[in-house]
Amino acid sequence: MKKTSLLTWLLAAGVATSAVAQAPEKVKVKTKRKAKTEVTAAPVLETAAPAATAADLAQTYAETITQADLRQHLSVLASDAYEGRETGEKGQKMAAEYIAKQFAELGLKGPVQGSDNPYLQHFTMVRSSWADGATLKVGKDTYKWLTDFYALGGNGFAQETAVQPVFAGYGIEQDGYSDYAALGDVKGKDLLILLGEPQNDKGAALLGKDGQNSKWGQDFRAKLTLAAQKGARSVFFVDFNPNSNFEKLAARMTPYISRPSIAFKEASQTTRPTAYFVSPAVGYKLMGTTAPAVTKYTAAVSKAAKPTASPFKPAKIMVKAPKKMEDFTTENVLGYLEGTDLKDEVMVLSAHYDHIGIINGEVHNGADDDGSGTVSVLEMAQAFTKAKAEGHGPRRSILFLTVTGEEKGLLGSEYYTDHPIFPLQSTVVDLNTDMVGRTDKDHEGKDDYVYVIGSDKLSSELHTILQAQNQKYTKMDLDFRFNDPEDPNRFYYRSDHYNFAKHGIPVAFFFNGVHDDYHGPGDEIEKIEFPKMEKRARLVFYTAWDLANRDKRIVVDSNKK
Repeated sequence: MKKTSLLTWLLAAGVATSAVAQAPEKVKVKTKRKAKTEVTAAPVLETAAPAATAADLAQTYAETITQADLRQHLSVLASDAYEGRETGEKGQKMAAEYIAKQFAELGLKGPVQGSDNPYLQHFTMVRSSWADGATLKVGKDTYKWLTDFYALGGNGFAQETAVQPVFAGYGIEQDGYSDYAALGDVKGKDLLILLGEPQNDKGAALLGKDGQNSKWGQDFRAKLTLAAQKGARSVFFVDFNPNSNFEKLAARMTPYISRPSIAFKEASQTTRPTAYFVSPAVGYKLMGTTAPAVTKYTAAVSKAAKPTASPFKPAKIMVKAPKKMEDFTTENVLGYLEGTDLKDEVMVLSAHYDHIGIINGEVHNGADDDGSGTVSVLEMAQAFTKAKAEGHGPRRSILFLTVTGEEKGLLGSEYYTDHPIFPLQSTVVDLNTDMVGRTDKDHEGKDDYVYVIGSDKLSSELHTILQAQNQKYTKMDLDFRFNDPEDPNRFYYRSDHYNFAKHGIPVAFFFNGVHDDYHGPGDEIEKIEFPKMEKRARLVFYTAWDLANRDKRIVVDSNKK
């Protein structure tokens, strides 16, 4: 089976971080991937809400969410003037001001006490970038930064440091397979890990579902996360796949590696493992081995379908990879609509308004990611405030939450859930809208659709409610394939709803899937399909209307992966 390249992993994960430059003419770029469709039919739901009048009101206000209004907002937020809305940069600040102004004009309350602007929740971040002078030495050989090795994340090594790596095979641990079992305590150690995962003689992944790549083979981050949980100081990844071209990959990755990364100020003071990527030549030198010996080892693992003892004795190396740091502030934007008799319970409608800024002089406007979700939240805010002004306000309160830093690791939503304006125990649900303006390859030429992710993870009731609203009003194909816990894309963990879910708050994530312009400069407003976007935004609104007005808050009755 064809493997996903490291570059695709890194771009898909949004690890490219920030740098700002002047924006010249745009060049269109393409990226990404495919999947399979599975449409779940909507069961009939016996709702707790009263019927015809409430249903008619839902439709009345849903119809105020229009293509024209969505386009009007998006033409501002996804314009070149906003410079791709990079976290902490000029365009992100402009977007925050625009959204706050819209919330104020709608009559929403700014709920952030002690802020210079009650619609803005400010917090401090640290921007870090790799400094000049990185080197890696094995014996008498010295290797070059961005030619023979590069790094992502962590704090690096400010001074030249002696490192004795421990070989940890593929760096995998799950039921029936553990590369760590024979290693003992690896806290504070530096690990050497092979990229990819064991495969059978037909090239199918041994640990994935139906031969598909598992999370271990799809994405290096799963291995890095596990190493962090084990307390490792750093991880050196090496890819011996003969189809890989490290030199070419490093050249293509250089603009992304050179851009600053972002972390919470307090997190920047903690020790998190740095991921180093070394060329095959460095890898062989580091492991004191040859290509045939590595092939023999991987074949033995594949045959045994479990880790086997390795003959490798990694060499001591000298590494220097300094970083430079600077503080900056960024902000979430919040608008609050107070409910009526159930106002102490709060529903969150979220989207992230940041994007990835300017890369190689090209503005990445992120019209779909996530301009589409942001303007959907603005339109839902307009619909609910209109309903309230006309005497039909929601019973529960609603927090319209547009967050920053999603592209840097769900940072804005993490900050909100760690510093909530409204108690999390009073927060009944988060409906998150992230990329709802385009069509992915699997649905080209087919009926209207939307992926819904996570709706069954914590509350079966939420899952049923949204299907019922779709069945009654929007009648789209609801694709739940990414609810599969074995989904190698791991989309459930990759947008802002997850920071609510990890606190036990039911969530649903609305998504159109990845397209060729994902994280590319071609994600422009002229490619947005506004009829589909309008219908998707209305589905979120119908679901929110039911959740805001039903007698009892939805139950939390499960905890699925």
